[in-house]
Amino acid sequence: MTEAPQKMAPRPSPETQPFWDGCAAGELKMQRCRGCDELYFPPRPACPRCLSDDVVWETLSGKGTLHTYLINHRAAPGFEPPYAIAVVQLAEGPRMMSNIVGVEQTPEALSLDMELEITFEERGDVMLPLFTPASGDR
Repeated sequence: MTEAPQKMAPRPSPETQPFWDGCAAGELKMQRCRGCDELYFPPRPACPRCLSDDVVWETLSGKGTLHTYLINHRAAPGFEPPYAIAVVQLAEGPRMMSNIVGVEQTPEALSLDMELEITFEERGDVMLPLFTPASGDR
């Protein structure tokens, strides 16, 4: 009997470590530029808008809406198809890619603008942020 392949785990870098530390604590953290007040993702050492390196980490609500998605029907190591690959519009403004879990992976169940909330899945040494329909949408 062969073992199922493991899902790949991200490897934190010095720039992304605060993001992954937040996920380990059950929090979604992103950077905000003190120069122009831009909240941005993915993590990087300087603001993508004004290039200032005066940035701070802040904790977000973990709420958002489904901006767009695709349902992948091809197997990938550790993933059982079908599975949704989504762009989530966070309540605070930025968008991030993630997976939608806790709901059937069909167009009928995944409606654009549906309310989502964050959940975390252990993957290797990190907790990965995923999204599930908000409590009222299940």
